[in-house]
Amino acid sequence: MQTTNPNDPRLTSWVTVPPGSDFPIQNLPFGIFRTRYLTPVACVAIGDHVLDLVCMQENGFLDGLGLPPGIFNQPTLNPFLAMGRRKIREVRERISVLLRADNEELRDNATAREIGLIPMREVQMLMPVKVPNYTDFYSSLEHASNVGALFRDPQNPLLPNWRHMPVAYHGRASSIVVSGTPVIRPRGQLKSKDDPSPRFGPTEKLDFELEIAAVVCGNSTQGQPVPVEKAEECIAGMLLFNDWSARDIQQWEYVPLGPFLGKNFASTLSPWIVTLDALEPFRTEGPEQNPPVLPYLQTTGGCNFDIVLEVYLQPDGGEETLICRSNSRYLYWNLRQQIAHHTINGCNLEVGDLLASGTISGPDPESFGSLLELTYNGKRPLKLPDNRTRTFIENGDTIIMRGYAERNGVRIGFGECKGRIQPAIL
Repeated sequence: MQTTNPNDPRLTSWVTVPPGSDFPIQNLPFGIFRTRYLTPVACVAIGDHVLDLVCMQENGFLDGLGLPPGIFNQPTLNPFLAMGRRKIREVRERISVLLRADNEELRDNATAREIGLIPMREVQMLMPVKVPNYTDFYSSLEHASNVGALFRDPQNPLLPNWRHMPVAYHGRASSIVVSGTPVIRPRGQLKSKDDPSPRFGPTEKLDFELEIAAVVCGNSTQGQPVPVEKAEECIAGMLLFNDWSARDIQQWEYVPLGPFLGKNFASTLSPWIVTLDALEPFRTEGPEQNPPVLPYLQTTGGCNFDIVLEVYLQPDGGEETLICRSNSRYLYWNLRQQIAHHTINGCNLEVGDLLASGTISGPDPESFGSLLELTYNGKRPLKLPDNRTRTFIENGDTIIMRGYAERNGVRIGFGECKGRIQPAIL
């Protein structure tokens, strides 16, 4: 195949890629893995395998890219991401060439192929980045409207500032964990409207939040805002993100300063960084913004991405059930606007920072991105196929998030963002 475009839907790989795989040659997301014999190192995903980037570099397959020795022999991708989006693009393009069906360089090198290409069933995926800072936005109009109607005014659910700027808060980076890590039910102060005073105990309204997160690949300078038209140059790619929420703890504590213990106990991140370059064919325009935004937030063209987002609930001993299907194209505030607003006051970004979208809900009940919305704050229980019901997440439940963009027979997937709830530590 004579093409230089790594997104070309006609491309095939000499590595077998099963039908419907999240990781065709057009994707090649970056991650960190280890095995029984290997310490954590960088890789890309292809089909049901990971390609060891340390092996690729040490055997000369990445020569000419100006990569420092040992750049991939690291426990996180931060040193590589710090080289910037252009270098990330160059490495992805080179790996694409190596894996193409008509390229014999790696295909016919039996030793390098056997060492460097490892079945996913033999690896453990780890946190892809060390996260220095984490910001959680509130960028879905439908979600903000649903929550506002539940807790404030059904006739006027949005606060006055919401349509004028991407609202956000700074979360807790230290408690972000990789997919597959168990999550312990948090404890805190609880108070219903009928309680005369607060009580203490495990949350009774544990929830998920369906989000995507962008990871920063370059430090910005404190005091110098990042212009909206250059914002995406700061971003390596996207991941799935579950911002677990204890709704009863959150409701009692959030006035006047916002989320604290209801949010900071855990957030789950998928292990694969899907590059913005891989998502380029799936750009789409977002919702119309009315009233018009201030000049520093104005964008044009396709600034959103058409990414299908799904949430499954698997009770202890049961089968997983699809409970939500949404799409990132619904986001009212796009990634460029989020970064421009985040930095407009001079706040600096750091390599590895996560910028989460906030819960992504769509216009239909089936697309609501949290149990708070799906069950109307517990008043309308979900019925599972085995006749069990759920208002909020119970101990032993597993929440699984999946995401993919699909067009012209090519599926760019994100893998899984998965967490099982364990009982509170009493």
